[in-house]
Amino acid sequence: MSLLRTVGRPMLASMFVAGGLHSLRRPGDVAPAAEPIVRPVTERVTALPDGTEQLVRLNGAVQVAGGVLLGLGRFPRLAALAVATTLVPTTLAGHRFWEAEDPAERAQQRIHFLKNLSMLGGLLIAADDTGSAPSLLWRSRHAARGVRHDARLVRRSVRATARPAATAGGVRAKLGR
Repeated sequence: MSLLRTVGRPMLASMFVAGGLHSLRRPGDVAPAAEPIVRPVTERVTALPDGTEQLVRLNGAVQVAGGVLLGLGRFPRLAALAVATTLVPTTLAGHRFWEAEDPAERAQQRIHFLKNLSMLGGLLIAADDTGSAPSLLWRSRHAARGVRHDARLVRRSVRATARPAATAGGVRAKLGR
C-alpha cells in the first residue's frame, strides 16, 4: 500500500469515528436536527426504526465501524461506501444553510455543508480506489478479451486444417481407400 493511502485513510476516517461516537453517546444532541430528514425516510423505508434517536445511534454506529475499518485499511472500499451513505443524511440534517436566517449562521452552515460535500467526494474516491490492484471489472473485461482471442485462434486453426483435411479425404475417396 502506498504511503498516501496509509496516511490518508486514517485522516479521512478520523472525523467519522469522532462524530459517530458523539452520535452513539449523545443522540439527543443530534436528534432535533435530524428529525426533518428522519420522518420522510422512515415512512418510505419500513425496515428502519421509527425513533429518531435510534436512527441517530444507528447512523453513528455505521460511521464508527466504517471509519475504523477505513482507517485500518480493512475492506476500505466497502467502509468508504458505508460512511459515504451515512454522510448524506447527516449533511442534509445538520447543515441546512438555506433555512438559516442569520447571515453569519448561514455562512457557517454553508461552510460545513461544503466541507461535508468535499468529504463525500473523498469517500467516493476511496470507494473506487483499488489500491493499485486491478478492479473486478477490469479483470472480467481482460478475461473476456482473452477468451475472445483464444476463440479466434481456434477458429483460424480449424479453418486452416479443415480445407487440407477435406481435400485429403476427397483424394482418399477417389483412390478407394
